[in-house]
Amino acid sequence: MAEKKTSRDLTFPDNSLAVILYGELNKNLQLVEQNIGVKIHVRGNGVHITGLGHEVDLTADLLEQFYDLLKKDFKIYSSDFAFGLRVLEASPKAKLAKIFLDKVYITAQNRIISPKTQNQKNYIDAIRHNDVVFGIGPAGTGKTYLAVAMAVSALTTGQVRSIILTRPAVEAGEKLGFLPGDLAQKVNPYLRPLYDALSDMLGPDKSADYIEQGIIEIAPLAFMRGRTLNDAFIILDEAQNTTREQMKMFLTRIGFDSAAVITGDVTQVDLPRSEQSGLIHAKGILKNIEGIQFCNFSKQDVVRHPLVQKIIGAYETHSKNK
Repeated sequence: MAEKKTSRDLTFPDNSLAVILYGELNKNLQLVEQNIGVKIHVRGNGVHITGLGHEVDLTADLLEQFYDLLKKDFKIYSSDFAFGLRVLEASPKAKLAKIFLDKVYITAQNRIISPKTQNQKNYIDAIRHNDVVFGIGPAGTGKTYLAVAMAVSALTTGQVRSIILTRPAVEAGEKLGFLPGDLAQKVNPYLRPLYDALSDMLGPDKSADYIEQGIIEIAPLAFMRGRTLNDAFIILDEAQNTTREQMKMFLTRIGFDSAAVITGDVTQVDLPRSEQSGLIHAKGILKNIEGIQFCNFSKQDVVRHPLVQKIIGAYETHSKNK
């Protein structure tokens, strides 16, 4: 039996907040209409929603929860509606405030960094309560960015004395051998995303100052060999491109009062076919150790341009069909 169409009226007492909720030229409401399939008509500080029953209920819940967020001084962007919708579609009983109001860090531009999906929230909580956390999933899910935000927060609140950011430079051998400069100069392009994330958090001047003082270190993974890293927040990015030996080397560098976050995408391994990814290997043998937690992301957690989620889905479908 086909689901019947229904309607529902919502009223938002604070007219100024209602205007923000709707967005400029009702842009936020239009986004909801396009993604859910309902029709929303504005009636002053209220709205009239029509559509299938479950669509109307989802729309009402989404708008009411975002209105409550506005009452708590949460600054809403149009993209937040897309993120909130994904959360509620996956978990209809979810409370967006528990996710969106979790302030990880406030950037130099006074922008609040917070999780945008349930998996991102779980990831942040895992970092808070475990010494070693693996974040595994596709590009654009915030694995590295949120880890850097947590690291900067730990540094600025005195939980650690230094931040160490590292990546394997899988192309730092003969393919880059013709380039001028030493190893550090050759692999610098591989480390650029980490510099960009830091600059976003701290501002370019402060991040450069911390790097010059050695409080923040950004280096290829090979530079970690033989060291013991105490009182530090350590991030290994692009970990799918570590070998088994490199992953073991990195994990055994962790010293006292340190935390480590390892991020990677197991579908983007650039190692030779004969070489097993250290990330995939570690996931198989470390999953039952207390103090180590694995957090998995999917295309539903992508927080980049909406097309990125569709692109990832298309590649996943092609891979399965092949």
